[in-house]
This record gives sequence, C-alpha cells and structure tokens, in this order.
Amino acid sequence: MNRITARRRHPLARYAVLLLALGLVGGAYTTFVLPQTQSADAAVASGKADDVTEGAKLFAAHCSSCHGLQAQGTENGPTLVGVGAASVDFQVSSGRMPAANPGPQVPRKPPADWVTPDKIRQLSAYVQSLGGGPTVPGKEQVDPALGDPAKGGELFRANCISCHNWVGAGGALTQGKYAPNLNQSTPEQIYEAMITGPQAMPVFNDSTITPEQKRDMIAYIVGVREQTDPGGFGLGRIGPVTEGLVAWIVGLSALALAAIWITAKKRQANHD
Repeated sequence: MNRITARRRHPLARYAVLLLALGLVGGAYTTFVLPQTQSADAAVASGKADDVTEGAKLFAAHCSSCHGLQAQGTENGPTLVGVGAASVDFQVSSGRMPAANPGPQVPRKPPADWVTPDKIRQLSAYVQSLGGGPTVPGKEQVDPALGDPAKGGELFRANCISCHNWVGAGGALTQGKYAPNLNQSTPEQIYEAMITGPQAMPVFNDSTITPEQKRDMIAYIVGVREQTDPGGFGLGRIGPVTEGLVAWIVGLSALALAAIWITAKKRQANHD
C-alpha cells in the first residue's frame, strides 16, 4: 500500500503544500499584524519620531553612564530594553531616577532640575522604542472619581497591606529594602507601579488585577489618605506598634509622676 500511495503522489505536491502554508501565514500577517504596524508608523509620523530622537539625546546625557549607551545594562544599572514607557515615567517623575547613590533601594526625591513633563515623555518614548513594554496609562484609567473605593479597599487589603500598611503608610522589608509611603504618589505613579513592579514590588498584570480594579485601588488609596484621624493624632498611621509604644511611655510616665506626687504629699504630711 505504501508503494502504491507513493506512486500516486504528484511530485509537485510538496511544493503545493508549502505554497499553501506561505499563503496562510501571509494572510494572517495582513489581517492581524500589518494594521498594527501601520498604526505605529502613523503615530511616529504624527510627531512621536521627534520624541524618540530627543529622548535618545536625553538618555545619552543622563542615563547611559549606568544603563549603557544602548540601554543594555551595566554593573551599575539593569537593562532598560522592554521595561516600557510606564517604568520610565514612574522612575523619573518620582525622582528615583537618575539615582544619586547606589543602594538596596532608591528613595523617592524631588525630580532632577532638567526633568519636565515634555522631557519625561521624550525619554519614555525612546525607551519604549527599544523593545516595547507597559505604556503610560490614560487619564480615565487612573481617575479616582471613576473608581469604587469600597472594592478598591478589599483589593488593597488582600494584595498590598502586608508591605504598604492598610493606609499606604509603608513599612520595612528585608535586606535594607522597604515599601514606600504612598501619600506622595500620584494616581499615575500608583498605576505604573502596579504594572511595572519597581524594585521590591511584584508586577500586577491585567490578568491578575484588571485595569478597572487598579482604578478602584487608586480610588481607595487617594480617599483613605485624605481622611482625618478621629482620635486627633495619627501617630504615623502605621498601626498598633506606635500606638502601643506611646501608650506604654505615657502610662509609665503617668505612674511615675503619680508615685512622685504621692510620696511628696506623704512627706509633707509627716513634716507638718
């Protein structure tokens, strides 16, 4: 049977199968990939090409000494290929980059003198052009008014309080690292941190926490930090540690003062 089948198969059959496969691949490319490529080309033609060019100059002047001339990374800084525009926007707008001193964790600080919104956009566009990655979120994605703070609170308590505290006050981690206080973080920076996972923070992609849920969490964080403390003293809002410490110190001080007062009163009575 195999010999009969081999004899009946046309010599050009294999080429016909190959041409059919190439046609299918070409059709898929035309249907799915080409429109996205054309959209990207149109975006570049509309002005983003200038951003990439200017961003490359900014990168060479302010970032290449640590991250390499081609953003390939060095012993002083990781590669930036594939980190995306969102990572650059987060790091530069929060003043973490350029870093002043190497250490376990780069702290938040005022942005450098040369940093402006336009320059951040240009630098982000350049890094985005190197290998893609998470993009900067739109205004609707981070608008707290469009989120549900009650749902966001549930998500925040389930995923974030072990590091950031229930109100985003931050806390210590291992090996000199820490979860930063979120009181100064903008809604954009909070969203960008979730999708890029800076430093010790894990990445919460859209399959883990949806964009709508991220917005709900932003609504909770922004809302809770604007609340007043009913007791009058927030004590850093970091929970029972400071509260217990203050209660212990105040309680011991009160007992010591009471003992001194009673002793002085008794001595005065004996003297009289």
